[in-house]
Amino acid sequence: MLLTKRRRIFYGWWIVAAAFLNLFFTTGIVYYGLPVFYLPLIRSLGFDRQQAMSGIFYGFVLVAPLFGLFAGALIDRVGARRVILCGAVFSGLALVFMGLISSLRQYYALCFIEVVGYVLAGPIPNQVLVAKWFRALRGRAMGYAYLGLGLGGAVSPTLIHSLIDGFGWRRAFQSIGMAIILILLPVGIWITRSSPQDSGLLPDGVDHSDSPVGAIGQSASASVRKAARTPDFWLLLAGSTLTIFAIGTVISHFVLFLTDAGHDAGWASHALSVLLISSLAGRVTVGYVADRFRRKNVMALFYLVLAIAIPLLLVRHSNATVYAFAAVFGFAMGADYMLIPLVTADCFGLEALGKLLALIIMADSLGQTFGPVMAGHIFDTRHSYNLAWGIITIGGILGAVAIYLISTDRAATSRRLL
Repeated sequence: MLLTKRRRIFYGWWIVAAAFLNLFFTTGIVYYGLPVFYLPLIRSLGFDRQQAMSGIFYGFVLVAPLFGLFAGALIDRVGARRVILCGAVFSGLALVFMGLISSLRQYYALCFIEVVGYVLAGPIPNQVLVAKWFRALRGRAMGYAYLGLGLGGAVSPTLIHSLIDGFGWRRAFQSIGMAIILILLPVGIWITRSSPQDSGLLPDGVDHSDSPVGAIGQSASASVRKAARTPDFWLLLAGSTLTIFAIGTVISHFVLFLTDAGHDAGWASHALSVLLISSLAGRVTVGYVADRFRRKNVMALFYLVLAIAIPLLLVRHSNATVYAFAAVFGFAMGADYMLIPLVTADCFGLEALGKLLALIIMADSLGQTFGPVMAGHIFDTRHSYNLAWGIITIGGILGAVAIYLISTDRAATSRRLL
């Protein structure tokens, strides 16, 4: 009888699974599910639309910059694992106590704590985590990890709508918070490791020293100060911020927009789920394409498609039009955050990746949360979203152009940093 040696799975794929779960809960379920809570908060506590959406925005303005820079420095110093564990606790407890609020002040305070959890356990540490474990397959690994964000977002509107219908919005908040704590803490303790070196391994599980990819990965990394003196850094920051500004505006107002157009809340939540399910296909596609073509060009193309889909919201709001928008916008949205660390690493290396991503993603998050507040103010004063849709369309197009103008020629970048 012939015996074949069973090939061991590279431990980095377990890291991808851990990042998948982190992003599923802290970003997918929480961020994409939060808009479903807005209507109950408005009806139960008397908030207006701008107030309901301002809590997270104020959190990113007042709390996220400090904690983002702290998290970036801490990730580079002690690794992503400890940072993610702290973030899971903050995120889960904030939602548990959100079920007890009775005033706008309490809501804002807990939104601030939730933002801290998002910063410590969301995209920033998980992007660094995957980037440390993979080099040749970094795009594919990041795509699989970000499927967690997309899948969490896809199920959250319908899931949360069902929880609210069955148990009320307070119990719905608390159920999600407890799930975050009970699932992410064991995953962080027993599975997550900050880098392959912690387990005596190499990125991708192989030696890249003689490969072209290895040469890229080993080139000199840029410090934050040197990187900030290059046009590439500011183009990446501006381009991603403008596009995610558009994404945040659409996601936060989509359910309210559709209910204003005459659809019931259940159907509107279903349409948001269709949009987020479409993003799953986009994330897988982006991950594979990013390993074969220039990543900044892939990023620019997806951002442009996303922007030019937005005017579909200005035409008649039939079921077919809504589904067409959801499919196109959702697919292009697959490139939202996941290509940012890849292009950042292409331009500046891995040494200061945590700090650089903290700066870029904090700017992105400000755009992501300012957009909904802006659109809420426009609706409260004009009783229409048309101006908001026009503004974010222009912003998305400018964001795509900015990304396209980035130069990822490492030799040229290295010379600019000297």
